[in-house]
Amino acid sequence: MTTTQTSVVHDLGTLAHRLSHPARTPCVCEPPQVLADRPDGTVVRSGAIVAKAHAADTDREALTARIALAAAPQLAGILLPPLTAPEPAAPTARPVTLWPLGAPVDPTDPGAAPWAEAADLLARLHRTEPPFPLPPMRGPAKAARAVARMRAALRGDAITPPRDPALEPGDATAPPRDPAVLSVLAGWRALPAWARGEAPAPAPRADALCHGDLHLGQLVRHPAPDGPWLLIDMDDAGVGDPAWDLGRPAAWYAAGLLAPEDWSTFLDAYRTAGGPAVPADGDPWPALDVPARALTVQTAAVALAKCAAEQRDPDDHEQLMIESCARIATLPPELATGPAS
Repeated sequence: MTTTQTSVVHDLGTLAHRLSHPARTPCVCEPPQVLADRPDGTVVRSGAIVAKAHAADTDREALTARIALAAAPQLAGILLPPLTAPEPAAPTARPVTLWPLGAPVDPTDPGAAPWAEAADLLARLHRTEPPFPLPPMRGPAKAARAVARMRAALRGDAITPPRDPALEPGDATAPPRDPAVLSVLAGWRALPAWARGEAPAPAPRADALCHGDLHLGQLVRHPAPDGPWLLIDMDDAGVGDPAWDLGRPAAWYAAGLLAPEDWSTFLDAYRTAGGPAVPADGDPWPALDVPARALTVQTAAVALAKCAAEQRDPDDHEQLMIESCARIATLPPELATGPAS
């Protein structure tokens, strides 16, 4: 961890401790715990408080709207509401938000994964009318950033999203012609422009309230440890195509990483709760096809970036997603029916 990152972690821990620890009370708190330290955010816990330093290049106006969304009464029981930060609001140049601690999904117990609860929360979110103007859901932009991250990691550069994430033959900035990289880039080029963040999503699927980055790590029980499940992490929330929020489970199912019974549980619960992203019955894949492909590419790109940084080969799960990208590259831009990979 760099000196700068060490300072960020220290300042976040201090801020969280100030909020969680009553004044003039003898301190028996454990040291702050780093929950995440990624390019897009550093997360530190102290007691029952979680402090997050968002990326330095975060659009602060959009972030303010997204945090206000999490606090909106209409989203109570769906989104974890934020806490009010003491002054000064941010101990660093990066924007900081504060949250109550929730109990996350247990990664060691996949059989207890709350697929039905996640689907119900998504359906309720998608059915809620946006309470005020919001920025676009950042799902496609996040996928583009993942491809940029892969390219930068393979070149050893800083992570800067390129104007055109697709590499063309003869590009002087191209990474080594590794077959896995070529598969991911071919799958990326095969996506429609809107799924690459280069054009608006097609109407009328562009105005639903969306989470933007749904996976099991975005669920916590609050109050911990046995409270109801809530969605967290609003960095990518906004208006857009609600099918995007179903795209990652759909991609995992299509690649063979999510058991058919878990996929059925998720999809059935979403439909039962009146979710608008897919038809109430029949084949869901015409709606889910493009988001599932895009999230397959995103997952594979992030995996290759990590492999480059850690100087290792893809593991079995990562290899499945990379192979799915190769299949995606052979498909037309959008399917009438059928899984994404």
